[in-house]
Amino acid sequence: MRATKGNLFPLVDQCRRAVGWTYRNADKFGGDPERLYLCSRSSGSHLAGCVVTTDWQAMGLPRTVLKGAVMGSGMYDLKPVRLSARSKFIAFTDEMEQQLSAQRHIDKLHTPLVLCIGTLETPEFQRQSRDFVAAVKAAGKPAELVVGQHYNHFEVGDTIGHPYQLIGRELMKMMKLSMT
Repeated sequence: MRATKGNLFPLVDQCRRAVGWTYRNADKFGGDPERLYLCSRSSGSHLAGCVVTTDWQAMGLPRTVLKGAVMGSGMYDLKPVRLSARSKFIAFTDEMEQQLSAQRHIDKLHTPLVLCIGTLETPEFQRQSRDFVAAVKAAGKPAELVVGQHYNHFEVGDTIGHPYQLIGRELMKMMKLSMT
């Protein structure tokens, strides 16, 4: 955040461009552009929320460039974050709050979502995920909330690389990959 003087827009732009680059160049490194999935946790899930609500067609990409996303313990509306201690190092503006709150851009969402949280996370992390999933479902789009019993915020993130634990398991399932 120091490099951008608290501006989140360059980080979101980098993430969006990375997806575009990966899609356009997948064949050069043996990838399949039709099987791109996103996985994230914590602040990365805020960025992932911005990525999945991108107007991909404006970037010359199919609106379904991402086939799915599994996001753990994120913030999807920046209003409460703006009111928190994070405002000491993030230069929030009204424009930033509006444009980088994924929950306010569900109309641009064309990616199936699975959001993961732990029962030992703070109430705000739990509320944000529940509210985002509810809003996505109310818009008639695919979303699921998976709650890990007895996981705190950091333990949820630790499950990314494990196919038999919370986030890893959900990603394997979404990608229809075998765990054997």
